[in-house]
Amino acid sequence: MTQDSLSFRAATLADTDALVDLVESAYRGDSSRAGWTTEADFLDGRRTGADDIKACLDRPQSVILIVERNGADAAPELLACAHVAVEDGAGYFGMFSVKPTLQGGGIGKRVIDEAERIAREDWKLPSMRMTVIDIRNELIAFYERRGYVRTGHYKPFPYGDERFGLPKRDDLRFEVLEKTF
Repeated sequence: MTQDSLSFRAATLADTDALVDLVESAYRGDSSRAGWTTEADFLDGRRTGADDIKACLDRPQSVILIVERNGADAAPELLACAHVAVEDGAGYFGMFSVKPTLQGGGIGKRVIDEAERIAREDWKLPSMRMTVIDIRNELIAFYERRGYVRTGHYKPFPYGDERFGLPKRDDLRFEVLEKTF
């Protein structure tokens, strides 16, 4: 696949089912084990749902960025997505998902670049933030290589709220990472 065959666009409600399928495949169950972003070893249950997609799309200053491969003879194929929004005076980056069999091929870097461009150029924000489960050392290292720093600020994992998954361990929490533009 050439990088030139990729296109970016904002998601619509019509993309909901495909987005839920993509996000679930990247983080939950056996299909997620084909990539390196799986959370299957410490979380079961859902990662996102149609309600989350609708909330992101309805929110002001919020977009779900979709990355598709455009084929000459086929409909566009959903490869990756990320939620980008304005939150507390900075960009927020979340719901980042790349099709597991394509992880490690550079698509994710392109998604991050485009999400940062939206926050920096379109919304004129000074930085981008995200939350990452703090036991995800390999994932945190990935973001650090892209200029994000660990802030030392933590948020509790929402135990008991099945919308965020079913934890297999009791020591989960989120750490805030930030990149200043």
